[in-house]
Amino acid sequence: MSRIRPFRPEDIPGLYDVCLRTADVGKDATGMLEDDRLWGDLFAVPYAERHPDLCWVVESDDGRVIGYVVATDDTNAFSTWFRDTWWPSRKGLYRGSGSAEPTAQDRFLAYGERVAPSEDAIPRDYPAHLHIDLLPETQGQGLGRRLIETLLAELGRRGVPALHLAMNADNAPAGAFYERLGFQELASGDGSTTYGIATPAGRSR
Repeated sequence: MSRIRPFRPEDIPGLYDVCLRTADVGKDATGMLEDDRLWGDLFAVPYAERHPDLCWVVESDDGRVIGYVVATDDTNAFSTWFRDTWWPSRKGLYRGSGSAEPTAQDRFLAYGERVAPSEDAIPRDYPAHLHIDLLPETQGQGLGRRLIETLLAELGRRGVPALHLAMNADNAPAGAFYERLGFQELASGDGSTTYGIATPAGRSR
């Protein structure tokens, strides 16, 4: 039976692998970009580097990482660190195409350049955010719910009132999953949908 446990530094390769194998709206994105590791360097590994205590993995019976949740308890502080520390250390590993018509990799590199703190209401009112990814072999075990409940409990213990997540608007099964857990849609547009939920600390106010 798969189990959820706290992240350990030796799980980093597993984060890269799961992120890649779920990046195409929940399906394997191998080969979609010129450099497969870019997915993990944008959407998984920096969270484990910055907040290892807000990262949990799903471990299979044979010791593989087959899912995870990673998060920050302060989106604007994380974005500042990503812009000033993480991305400068990583972006030199990746090359843009230089073509007039941007490739998929060009667009994701541009995303990395755009990460910055924001005055928007969502990071103010829902300061934490997460990324969660699970391989198909984890389905039907309730692991996604347990990962998010584990994270919400820890954020509540820290006094963080709420969290948000942004997802591809085409991923209808993921949207239905979040709504079953009590997430509310906060915004949509540009191919993405943002959901939010109060933590136990936020619900008690």
